[in-house]
Amino acid sequence: MDREKRFLGYRQYNASRVIRFGTTMHNCLSYQALKNKQWQETQLDDWDIFYADTGWIHENLPYSGFASGGLRLNEWQKVNHFPNHVELTRKDLMVKNLKRMKKQCEKEGRHEDAKAFDFFPQTYHMPSESSLFIRQFKEIKAAGENQIWIMKPIGRAQGKGIFLVNKLSQIETWLKERGNQKAENCCYEDYVCQRYLDNPLLVSGRKFDIRIYALCLSYVPLKVYLYRDGFARFSNTRFNTNKDELTNNYIHLTNHAIQKQDASYNAKVTDLKWPIRSLRRYLSATFGPEVENKVFDDIQQLIINSLISVQKVIINDRHCFELYGYDIMISDDLKPWLIEVNASPSMSADTDSDRKLKLGLLDDMFSVVDVEQKWTSFGKTPPRIGGFDVIYDENGPVKQHANSSVHSFLGCANDRERQLQQLQKQWEACNSRAMSGTDSHEDLAMEHIVNGTKASNGTKTLHTAAFR
Repeated sequence: MDREKRFLGYRQYNASRVIRFGTTMHNCLSYQALKNKQWQETQLDDWDIFYADTGWIHENLPYSGFASGGLRLNEWQKVNHFPNHVELTRKDLMVKNLKRMKKQCEKEGRHEDAKAFDFFPQTYHMPSESSLFIRQFKEIKAAGENQIWIMKPIGRAQGKGIFLVNKLSQIETWLKERGNQKAENCCYEDYVCQRYLDNPLLVSGRKFDIRIYALCLSYVPLKVYLYRDGFARFSNTRFNTNKDELTNNYIHLTNHAIQKQDASYNAKVTDLKWPIRSLRRYLSATFGPEVENKVFDDIQQLIINSLISVQKVIINDRHCFELYGYDIMISDDLKPWLIEVNASPSMSADTDSDRKLKLGLLDDMFSVVDVEQKWTSFGKTPPRIGGFDVIYDENGPVKQHANSSVHSFLGCANDRERQLQQLQKQWEACNSRAMSGTDSHEDLAMEHIVNGTKASNGTKTLHTAAFR
């Protein structure tokens, strides 16, 4: 009976309805964010949202779904990963899908579209493509070019197992050792071998990458929100590509888990992070506003294109959403490069600023996902909720306000609390009109689909561009 009541009530907002959650992640900020919502944790299967690690997803939401023993989810239930998210979040599969998309564009004669996918380094799956890699290495060497390659295990994170090579003999040694491990039934894993970005943009002589958060609500149709905040992660040691320094991870790997181990690292002096807003200001001051805008526009388009590349292979379960952690680098010619996409971006915090960013991110994510069914009653999710801005929906890439010189809000001011307060007032006004019979939910839904329209009583709609 309780399940029937929840089914009948899930399509519209009910202030008295208790939101229940389940989770496997009690030791990170996601658990605190769920509790901050005043939602109730449950150990049963009556949850509205389950925030899980990827292992739980693979066990409980297998690719073939309920037929192969997976959970049978109710209409109102949501989980935080797509079943085969690895198509984007595993290093080798991500590159495979990007290559396939680029090749498809070339085959169809869409050469400009194909160029739009030139944002990932030359990559080989090892050992299956080792012969192709060896041939390429020899061709580059014959041309007299210096080359550095970076070896990464396909399934690990936080910089574990990564090393750089600049000699073919190093790869041949690795292949031999891996063959011995396989023959001895030891634990072994596949790698990707990528052309190392040896000309990164530097700030004060130090290398950095950027962590950015994108929220995908659906793949069919594709609907994506991008978070305004993020951060740049710096190395603790000045960058160089000297041969005797290729094994120095404190130069070449920006992962914070690696950099914290450096003996010269002092958290009281710096946490080796910049808010992405500071990076945007630096680019504007150094290269000019037009260049700064283009860099961030390119980053946003890179994120969109990466999601398009897996749109046809991801299982679009309507119960699923996913918060991706994008790692991006910028070369000294100001071109963004996609390094990897994380299915479970770290939700731990070393500093107060890190904690504030991630708790705000998670709170806004739960609002966009709409577990409480606030937006569902009106037919469409607002284009901005807190720090999230929609960048792609059923109509394609979302264009910003015509009068704005900024095309991407990534790295712009994140006045999320003020925006949420304004959005709440708008929602209350619309809901009051619907409840009083002045307008139906359907009328308000049609009204707020059009940006900038006004309601009959002069109040702006939920979808207005004024609050973007």
